[in-house]
Amino acid sequence: MSEKLPLEGILVVSLEQAVAAPHCTCRLADAGARVIKIERPEGDFARSYDHLVHGESAYFVWLNRGKESVVLDLARAEDKALLEAMLARADVFVQNLKPGAVAKLGFDIARLRRAYPRLIVCSISGYGEDGPYAMRKAYDLLIQAEVGLASITGGPEAPSRVGVSCVDIGAGINAYAAILEALIARERTGEGATISVSMFDAMADWMTVPLLQHEGGKSPQRIGLAHPSISPYGVFRARDGVDILISIQNDREWRLLAERVMDDPALAADPAFATNVQRVARRAETDGRVAAAFARLDSEALTAKLAAADIAFARVSDMDALARHPHLRRIEVGTPSGPVSYPAPAARREGAPARYGPVPALGEHTEKVRAEFAPAPAQGQLAE
Repeated sequence: MSEKLPLEGILVVSLEQAVAAPHCTCRLADAGARVIKIERPEGDFARSYDHLVHGESAYFVWLNRGKESVVLDLARAEDKALLEAMLARADVFVQNLKPGAVAKLGFDIARLRRAYPRLIVCSISGYGEDGPYAMRKAYDLLIQAEVGLASITGGPEAPSRVGVSCVDIGAGINAYAAILEALIARERTGEGATISVSMFDAMADWMTVPLLQHEGGKSPQRIGLAHPSISPYGVFRARDGVDILISIQNDREWRLLAERVMDDPALAADPAFATNVQRVARRAETDGRVAAAFARLDSEALTAKLAAADIAFARVSDMDALARHPHLRRIEVGTPSGPVSYPAPAARREGAPARYGPVPALGEHTEKVRAEFAPAPAQGQLAE
């Protein structure tokens, strides 16, 4: 007998597209919720971001496992009635249309909450439901720029984007957590909730430390793959050309690095480099001494010495290295064009192995859901 998942019995209806909302509902589906994904007749546009996973989109197969795909044209009265019938039985409604759009379609959030008091509604948007930027279009890279993340990312020569959709992912995880909190609260009170998560707010929260540093008088500077407040904490090249990133977190570790890895006991005892503040003040010399010592060793010998001294380090990997990484856990997920293997979600629960549903084809579940949720005929109207 398989172990029951935490959200089994929870019905989630999601009017979603792209990344943030699908990321949230994917996690709900992983936890056992039934997720009905409402798509436009042309489908979620993330289905066409690329065709690199044997014809499927990399983003779509990552974010939409375990869901049911239902195609609705919400310009049609009968499809609006079907969505209404689904919401009447739903526990959670997630939507990431632009602010005001869902109300124009006839699904005003305040009305839904009055009509269905136990319903948890979560709206994900670029800038929230109000405020001076509420009506702006927003996508991941735009928010990275607007919130200042790009200004502290990259090297000295120019700002840079983070290489993954961190804004969408951050907003999606915030929405997921807020929905779980609302489900717990509903068990106590019987009441649903109205939740709003903005991409801007999700990233502004992540930017707290750089902002506080700026307001404290020292704005972070872009220094590439290094730490602005700690030295040595950055990339150094071994003799065979392999880049190794090390992290020295305290003065004791610095002494271990100098003595046991760099074979320089005099440096370990030098008061001019004894504290992190002193090492940061003379970062060029500190990093230069480390670089020279690392350049004398091949990567295998260097990493062995770092491990023996219990110094934190990592190889600077590319995607080829990640694909072959000995520590990478993978899951296999079905798609309309065959199974796909990709990294496993981070959370692991003791007990039965996790189960992951397949990625749906566009509209794969439309007829089944229409039959299940078909609204009752209006009074005086004969059913066909």
